[in-house]
Amino acid sequence: MSVDVLLGLQWGDEGKGKIVDHLANKYDIIARFQGGPNAGHTLIIDGVKTVLHTVPSGIMHERPVNVIGNGVVIDPVTLKKEIENLTSKDADIKRRLFISKKAHFILPTHKILDAASEAAKGQSKIGSTLRGISPAYMDKTGRNALRVGDVLDKNFKLEYEKIKERHLKLLSIYDFEFSLTDLEKEWFDAIEFVKSLNLIDSEYYLNKALAEGKNILAEGAQGSMLDIDFGTYPFVTSSNTIASGACQGLGIPPSKKIKEVIGISKAYCTRVGSGPFPTELNGATGERIRKSGNEFGATTGRPRRTGWIDLPALKYAVMLNGVTQLVITKADVLNDFEAIEACTEYDINGKQSTEIPFDLCKEEIKPVYQKFSGWKTDLRNFTSYDELPEFFLNYISFLEQYLSTKISMISTGPEREKLLFKKTLETAL
Repeated sequence: MSVDVLLGLQWGDEGKGKIVDHLANKYDIIARFQGGPNAGHTLIIDGVKTVLHTVPSGIMHERPVNVIGNGVVIDPVTLKKEIENLTSKDADIKRRLFISKKAHFILPTHKILDAASEAAKGQSKIGSTLRGISPAYMDKTGRNALRVGDVLDKNFKLEYEKIKERHLKLLSIYDFEFSLTDLEKEWFDAIEFVKSLNLIDSEYYLNKALAEGKNILAEGAQGSMLDIDFGTYPFVTSSNTIASGACQGLGIPPSKKIKEVIGISKAYCTRVGSGPFPTELNGATGERIRKSGNEFGATTGRPRRTGWIDLPALKYAVMLNGVTQLVITKADVLNDFEAIEACTEYDINGKQSTEIPFDLCKEEIKPVYQKFSGWKTDLRNFTSYDELPEFFLNYISFLEQYLSTKISMISTGPEREKLLFKKTLETAL
């Protein structure tokens, strides 16, 4: 019937997995449309933590089937480990997980190329997760890649060898030591595992489902400010992370198909790796947010950079995605703050602006802040939106007015049940 899109509006790590998990039973299909195992979508169900890197975040529910779309790049080793972990938690993988034949593989040499390239950059490192994402997407656009459906071809190993040899020639320009033997053995073992899974022509599968009146939730990875075209280039990921990428990454038409666009933002900002971050807090306040929010990468374990919420960047992301409703996560992290701040403008060379400049990396930006009284209350104790403290509701009201978009949900803790709906929007989905 229709497709709703759920995605992050910042630099990733906004809490998308929890929101997908909460909404999953409202949909027939949850479909991941871009990115790779650089994603880390964390679910906490009955106190048990599960981190998903490739599998869609609806996998722990009974109703929806889960589709890894054509826009995703897949490391079969990571996928195998992830599925084995999910199977141990009683997830019905055989019945509820499907993989697009047109999704592309990450090869062992992609990971080595990623590490070699990043090491060669020295102080100019992008901050790659070293998962082979960028080289895999480069091969995809360069038309020199292996796709999931190729495992069914008798010449699969031969095609692999051709790509490997080309990669080894590229690696010869780097002063970088590596060993491939063990990586290859593990990779081909995982390829045999992938052959046992449900491999489908996902574009036909999804469009048939829509024709039959089924509802799909398209799940994005990373965040809008990491989009290859509209993010803080070159400190971005290698795919289109914004809402329009859902059509390309799943093979569905935009006309009359996309309904709700659900944008996820933290009540503050974080970023992993290098790149511009106008509201970054390098002192005690930033460290306080990091510790309170447990801001360490689910995929890499790296400490995240932290800062106050950046509203010009958030409004930019809302515009690019056509966001119809907002979800604010990790509001509870700010429970104990006497005051909180929000960047409302940029001071660029003495001129104030609410717009993102062409190149954030080359501009000297001073954030202009508006201060709000903290709520000094544990939001985790509330079970109704209307009961939330006045100072917090004032903050939320300001965000809605600034962004010209309604906030429909507030996350007050990492657990599945710590999510409050505004009554006026509770039935929007």
